Amino acid sequence: MTRERIVVVGASLAGSMMVDTLRQHGYTGQLTLIGAEPRTAYNRPALSKGILTGSDQPDAIALPPLSCEVDQRLGTEATGLDLDRREVLLADGDRISYDKIAITTGARARRLADLGAADDGVVETTFRDLDDALSLARLLAKRPRVVIVGAGILGMELASACAAQNARVTVVDQQPPLRGQLGPYLADLLTDAAARLGVEFAHHPGGVRLRGTSGPPVAELGDGRRFEGDLVLSAVGCTPNVEWLGSCDLPIRGGILVDERCRVGPRIVAAGDVAAFPSTAGHRRTPLWNSALEQARTAAQSLLQGDTAAPLTPSPYFWTEQFGIILRACGTLPVAGEPTVVEKEGDQFLLTWPEGTAATINKRIPIKRLRALAAARGEVVLERQSLADASGQAHRTAG
Repeated sequence: MTRERIVVVGASLAGSMMVDTLRQHGYTGQLTLIGAEPRTAYNRPALSKGILTGSDQPDAIALPPLSCEVDQRLGTEATGLDLDRREVLLADGDRISYDKIAITTGARARRLADLGAADDGVVETTFRDLDDALSLARLLAKRPRVVIVGAGILGMELASACAAQNARVTVVDQQPPLRGQLGPYLADLLTDAAARLGVEFAHHPGGVRLRGTSGPPVAELGDGRRFEGDLVLSAVGCTPNVEWLGSCDLPIRGGILVDERCRVGPRIVAAGDVAAFPSTAGHRRTPLWNSALEQARTAAQSLLQGDTAAPLTPSPYFWTEQFGIILRACGTLPVAGEPTVVEKEGDQFLLTWPEGTAATINKRIPIKRLRALAAARGEVVLERQSLADASGQAHRTAG
């Protein structure tokens, strides 16, 4: 009798966690892991930190080897999915049959050209994988002038690494750095640290366009200001890898839509950067390390347990290291207004916000404690809202 086979398409963090979780929960069937990159999974957050600064070597950022038996097909790209025949089509012509499938194909760097913000023929330099990091590290050895388009988390981490290698760095965007991701207090904290290290910033609501077809492109703001460098990097987010699913009847809108158990359809789950998870604001992708882990564990249990699997209640956790500051945060981001300083010692801070958010600056505390602080602040806000609603209802009734 042929054993059941689960195929996991995508061999980075979410895919590797999926495989290990399936085995840990007693799955004894066949497992096949397909990955487009020719190497095993590695720690992507380290690319914009240790690899660029030279403090880490490629071997040091590899994830631990898989803890179980699995048929790995690395360096092989999936090009199609046949739902009727339950087969994954590969670039080398093979067709891999499956009984159940997990999609963890992640995302790739978004380009300004994808947004219609680059002249025809412009060659964009992006940053996403280990090869990108090694290439950029070699270029930084020459201490170039670097222009980074995109003042989000990745753009600022790249700016930090470039500045640490004595490059002259300018960051341009349509809005001030990090405001949309972190809120004004945390954004200003990091931006001020960057400015002290010589990083320059420029923004304009009209956005940025890449100009030129020979040599490094020029970044042009909406008001006509132009920024030239020996190297221009695009750091404008990521795009989910869903094109290989183009002929499938799957719910794809800005990512693969999943339910609270990371299910896409019968016998199909998705997790990680490719998956759009339900939230109060609709389905959203959350391309963060912690989200990939949570979703992969949930998706694996859904394949094994179906409706009896526990739904995922995300526990948001975010961290970044840039310009000499290590920021860790649990709860809702961005945050508005000034925080409450819970603890302070030198340049180490523990902060909370009434939105249900807690953060540390250069301070190490257990993540469980940080989550508990965030949850406690959130519960206080909910309690106050409930009391206010009850008071309002009582007033209306009495009136």
